Amino acid sequence: MVKTKISGQPKPVKQSSPTVAGKMMRELCKLYPDAKCELDYKTPFQLLVATILSAQNTDVTINKVTPHLFKRFPDPKSIAEADLDEIKEIVKPTGYYNAKATNIQNCARKLVENFRGAVPKSQEELVTLPGVGVKTANVVLGVAYGIPGWTVDTHVQRLSKRLGFTIESDPLKIEKDLQKLFPKHDWSKLSITLIWHGRRMCFARKPNCEACPINQLCPSSLAV
Repeated sequence: MVKTKISGQPKPVKQSSPTVAGKMMRELCKLYPDAKCELDYKTPFQLLVATILSAQNTDVTINKVTPHLFKRFPDPKSIAEADLDEIKEIVKPTGYYNAKATNIQNCARKLVENFRGAVPKSQEELVTLPGVGVKTANVVLGVAYGIPGWTVDTHVQRLSKRLGFTIESDPLKIEKDLQKLFPKHDWSKLSITLIWHGRRMCFARKPNCEACPINQLCPSSLAV
């Protein structure tokens, strides 16, 4: 086996062809066959709340907070009627807790008032909820309901550009490029696979290109 070494400078990123993009994603799916959402939840509502809380924080931290939150307030009605200060105190470790607590309570109230306490199954309805954008909506749709969608978080943004899937920086534009490049039924699976790769190998700083199974295909690889 020929050993690789890490060069000192990144290569200019070129757009990958659909064929090469497909090969890279297939290899990453082989690398992470068990890739799944790493937020802990029991219901679509709990996943929705956990995803809102996960903004600007790690799933590890969120999974330490939500057991207490969901034991105290397991459903939309209980959070809608809760004392806001108590919610703030519970979610304080997640950061930006004033805004997050307000969002999850207002989200719960709107679910109770407009959706009979059920989390809707369409992006159009989900994004009407406080604290819910396209990314959060697609997490819930893909993970809880099996409805394909791209979760363009910081990892997917970074890897999509590194792998040459897009030259865009705007999440919505990146999502459109990814939709064109890969089959719709794979979108949710591929999103999670990219997130896993971003967390485990293709780090924002010092990506582990030497160990990466697609370093010979990746246009950004530092392994030579």
